[in-house]
Amino acid sequence: MLRFPSAILVALLVTLFANTADADDHVTIRTEAGPVVGRQLGDIAVFKGIPFAAPPVGPLRWRPPQPVAAWRAPLDASAYGPACPQVTYPATPNAGGYMGPTSEDCLNLNVFAPKGAHRAPVMVWIFGGGNVAGANSIPPNDGSAFARDGVVLVSVNYRLGALGFFAHPALTKAAPAGEPLANYAIMDQIAALKWVRRNISRFGGDPSNVTIFGESAGGQDVLTLMTSPAARGLFAKATVQSGGGWGKTPSLGQAEAQGSALTQKLGLAADASPDQLRALPAAALVGAVQGFAGTGPIVDGHIVTESIAQAFAKGDQASVPLIIGTNSDEASLLPASNYSAFLANQLPAVVAAYPDAAADPRELARAIFDDEVMGAPARWLAARQSVKAPAYLYYFSYVRVVRRGKIPGANHTSENPYVFDTQMGIPNYADQIQAQDRAMAALVHSCWVSFAKTGAPTCKGASAWPTYAPARDQLMEFGLTPDVRSEFRKAQRDSVERAVGPGSDH
Repeated sequence: MLRFPSAILVALLVTLFANTADADDHVTIRTEAGPVVGRQLGDIAVFKGIPFAAPPVGPLRWRPPQPVAAWRAPLDASAYGPACPQVTYPATPNAGGYMGPTSEDCLNLNVFAPKGAHRAPVMVWIFGGGNVAGANSIPPNDGSAFARDGVVLVSVNYRLGALGFFAHPALTKAAPAGEPLANYAIMDQIAALKWVRRNISRFGGDPSNVTIFGESAGGQDVLTLMTSPAARGLFAKATVQSGGGWGKTPSLGQAEAQGSALTQKLGLAADASPDQLRALPAAALVGAVQGFAGTGPIVDGHIVTESIAQAFAKGDQASVPLIIGTNSDEASLLPASNYSAFLANQLPAVVAAYPDAAADPRELARAIFDDEVMGAPARWLAARQSVKAPAYLYYFSYVRVVRRGKIPGANHTSENPYVFDTQMGIPNYADQIQAQDRAMAALVHSCWVSFAKTGAPTCKGASAWPTYAPARDQLMEFGLTPDVRSEFRKAQRDSVERAVGPGSDH
C-alpha cells in the first residue's frame, strides 16, 4: 500500500475535493455529506439529484427526515433524482415522459448556480401539484434562467400524498415524545432549507438571503412555512403563486380518523400496527388517496400550530417581504360538471356582486371561483402581511399569442414558464412562442429576480410596482399592457371576503 506524508495527503484531498471544473466541464463541490460532481454549462453550474435526507423508507416512512449517510466517492449529480411516488394525470407533463422514474427514496434537490458566484441570492422552489403530484424534472421548473441572471436556484423534492401528509392513531402512539407528526412533506421542505443554510455557500449562494417560492399547493406550503415556528429564520423573503390561504386545516385527531379509514380501505384492521402500516406498498397508498379529501397541512402542534388564516389574522407569520398573486382563469381548476353545485353553495350577496356575469351560469361560476378560491385570499393575505413587511400583490392575465380567443384567460399554473423564463425549453411548445410572449417572460422573470436580490420587485420595462396597502388597494397586472391597477375587482372581492373569508359564519 502506498503511504503519503500527512501534508501531501492533505494537499491531495484538497485538490480532489475542492470546487473544481475539469476539461470535460465537470465541476466538483464538496457538500457536508460528500463530494458531488455536476456539469458546467456555459456560465452556469448544474447539480441534480443531491440527497438532503436519508431515504424515508422502511422504519423511516412517516418519520421526520433523518440525516443522510455521508459518502466518500464523488456522487454523480448530472441527472435528476427520482420523483416521489404520486398520482399521475393524463394532462400532466409526465404524460410525455418528462418526469422520469419515481421512488420512495426521493428526498433530493437540484442546484443551478452562476459561474463564479459569491454570496449570490438564493431562491428555493417548491413545486405545485395538489401535494399529490409534481416534480422538478419537468421542463417548466428548470432553474437555468435564474442562474443566468445571478441567482442560485434550488428546487426540492418532498413526500407527496399519503406519504407526505398522514396521521394514524398507531403512529401517534408509537412516536417518541415531542416528535412532530403528520406533516412529513413540510418537514422535508424544512430539512431542505436547513441543508441550504449549511451548504449553499459552497455553491456561491448567500445563506442569509434565501427566498422561498411556490405555486398552487407549493404556494400553500410556502404560506405554511411562513406560519410554522419550525421554519422561522430559514428564509428572508417569500413569493406565493396561486396558493389560496383560506382553506380549513384539519386537527391531528381528524387526520388520524382519515388515515385509519384510508388504511382500512387497503385491507388493514382499525388497530393495525406501525409495522403493518409501513409494510403497505407505496403505490397502494398513492392510489388510495384518490377519493379521499385532498392532502395538505395538519395541525399537529409542532410543525403546524394553526391554520394559515388564523396565523395571518393574529400576526403570527414571518415578518418577511412577500409577493403574492393569482391568475385570471383559476377556474380552470373547476370542472364544468361542478358549476351548478358550486353556484348552489353561494350566498345571494355574493352572486349579487357579479351582475355582469349573472346571465351566464358558466361565466358566473368561473368568476366567483376565481375570487373566492384565489383572488380574495391573496388580497387578504397581502393586507395582513403589509403590517409586518413589504407585500406586493399581482394578477397574471397574459395569454400566449397563439391561444388568444381560444381560452378564457391565464389558466392555473400558466405563469410558471414566465416566472422561470423556460418557454423556449418546453418540448412541443417553443415553436409556438412569439416575440411578445418572450418579452412578457423577460418582464415577469425580472420581477422575481430583483425581488430575490433586493426584496423589492423592479420589473424591467414596467411601471414601478407599489407595495400593497389596503387604503390604496393596488396590484400589478401582468396582461397585454402590464400596469398598476387600483381597486381591482374590489366590489366582488369585498363581497366574497365578507361572505366566506376568515371570521365569516359561512
